[in-house]
Amino acid sequence: MSQVTVETLPDILADDIKVKVAGVDCDGILRGKVMSKEKFLGIAQKGFGMSSAVFGWDMQDVLYTTDARIAPPESGYVDFIAVPDLESFRRIPWEDNIPFFLVRFVQNDKPVCADGRSMLKGLSEKLAGSGCQAMAGVELEFMNFQTPSEDGYGANASQTRDLAAFLEKNEPRALRPITGGSFSYSATRPVAFKKFFYDIFNTSAEFNCGIEGWHTEGGPGVYEAALKVCHVNDMADKVALFKLLAKSIGIEHNITPCFMAKPIQGQPGSSGHIHVSLCDLEGRNLFARDTPDPNAQWPDSAGLSDLGRHFLAGVLEALPDIMPLFAPTINSYKRLVENFWAPVNISWGLEDRIASIRLITPPVCKPGATRFEVRIPGADLHPHYALAVILAAGWRGVEKKLEISVPPMSAIKPEDPRPTMLPNTLDEAIRRFSAPGSVAREILDDEFVDFFTATREHELRVWREAVTDWEFKRYIETV
Repeated sequence: MSQVTVETLPDILADDIKVKVAGVDCDGILRGKVMSKEKFLGIAQKGFGMSSAVFGWDMQDVLYTTDARIAPPESGYVDFIAVPDLESFRRIPWEDNIPFFLVRFVQNDKPVCADGRSMLKGLSEKLAGSGCQAMAGVELEFMNFQTPSEDGYGANASQTRDLAAFLEKNEPRALRPITGGSFSYSATRPVAFKKFFYDIFNTSAEFNCGIEGWHTEGGPGVYEAALKVCHVNDMADKVALFKLLAKSIGIEHNITPCFMAKPIQGQPGSSGHIHVSLCDLEGRNLFARDTPDPNAQWPDSAGLSDLGRHFLAGVLEALPDIMPLFAPTINSYKRLVENFWAPVNISWGLEDRIASIRLITPPVCKPGATRFEVRIPGADLHPHYALAVILAAGWRGVEKKLEISVPPMSAIKPEDPRPTMLPNTLDEAIRRFSAPGSVAREILDDEFVDFFTATREHELRVWREAVTDWEFKRYIETV
């Protein structure tokens, strides 16, 4: 596709009467609207006003109960300027090919600190100034439920499907996954819902969110999409857009994809594993060594370049202080428990799928594919925040020439101390994240750290005030 510019827009949109635009809020959710083509052409260069309330409320549109200063109530939720990113242009196949653009948010001619797209772009520009570019791939697991009507699944249920209305009257466990049991990489289970399964794959290609691998995963009704590796900025966009795509295609099939980290107690959670590498501006992988290092401290790192070792050291050192950007919700930490293929400590290792960071280098891959897989995030990740903080933490390691301070899992003996545990609740993670002197404050904007802390404190407050089914059933007859 030729480059989209303000000058070429009229020709590109010649046969259209409307355009859809959206930005990404602090929960990774797309917020946007449809406008007339004439309106869009008038604002394509300088942007349009969009209420700062998109960063002033939670994912249920409840205004923050904490001091989220970026959009304070006393400001009247004044408009931010939403500037269309013309490079993000694509058409939405399931909405009659309406043209679509992502936006960035600006206030007083500066990027809004909470805008993850601007945050990641700034980091990419910093890397480019040092002759580097980041490439990424993300694997999203998600559970798929049959969408009930308000009246349920029975013979008397209405034809209109409405999961939200159903959940107002029923417990979440009443939802039915599209398939029962657990069968990873099944060749037969996708056939039960083959139209839905292949619609997602095919439409992803049309929507410029191409899938590299697509299969069933562990857990009832769970699929995994591995998005094709691309520049880190594009990858973050594609993760947000893939979620939109999956949910939209699901509506047509009476299926609700769910990207919660832990939808069902006792089942594996849904991950959002991130693969990341640094290349020079010509595409040569900077994490790869020309030949294995015979003097490497551990065999696991023999194929990793010095720059790659510094990058890994930076991420490992930062992990305890950046957890909220990998695990942003109360539910996130229900996935991060031992014995469920989810990492819970500061750990790494060559081809080690139990560690928090899986190192992939020769001889297990070709040099150009050398990379890290950060296995902590769940499917509920904010892709722009998560990718940005990985780059910021790793680059800090490069700039400081940090050395890897913990041995790989393969070098730990039974008698050695256990690896240091990561924060296992959102409360603990936020305390580490926001503390004076935290690595998060060193590598991220202070205003952003304070803002995101306030949004998660709101999440904690809402959770603490909730009376759950578990509590009610446990205590109603005994207390």
